[in-house]
Amino acid sequence: MSRIGKKSILIPSNVTVNLLKDNTVVVKGPKGELSQTLDRDITVHIESSELTLNRPTEQIRHKALHGLYRSLLSNLVIGVTTGYKRNLELVGVGYKASNVGNTLDLALGYSHNIIFEIPNELKVTTLTEKGKNPLITLEGTDKQLIGQVAAKLRSLRKPEPYKGKGVKYSEEVLRRKAGKAAGK
Repeated sequence: MSRIGKKSILIPSNVTVNLLKDNTVVVKGPKGELSQTLDRDITVHIESSELTLNRPTEQIRHKALHGLYRSLLSNLVIGVTTGYKRNLELVGVGYKASNVGNTLDLALGYSHNIIFEIPNELKVTTLTEKGKNPLITLEGTDKQLIGQVAAKLRSLRKPEPYKGKGVKYSEEVLRRKAGKAAGK
């Protein structure tokens, strides 16, 4: 991870980056404000339009943290400028999704509907077109939160390998299995 850590992060003109005393980096941009607390060993240098991170030694731990925090800070800058988006697809007969505000109502083949509360930091939209699978779109600035919520939604009904039924990411390619062989 040390190669990633050595790369500097370009700060766009509409983004401000501040370093607080407790080694917390606050990034403000047109889409919002995000912050990340860094390990005490990693130092941050903010120059005109570049952000660089340095590590004190060549220990494996410091190398790993160096690359990790560089990636996390890069995700913050991208999040407050362009944001992140994740699409989930519901594959299966009778599978439905609808939302009212940040409350998601899912019909996934169980005896009851699942009511799922989406955090206020994210925006959720559902799309149901005739002849196509229902689509859930999560949008927000925090990449980690979007990934966590999307993974939780997917875990409600994981796609099975025989027919492909379940909640899957729209770009996900499922490995399909052959069914039981026909009789004699």
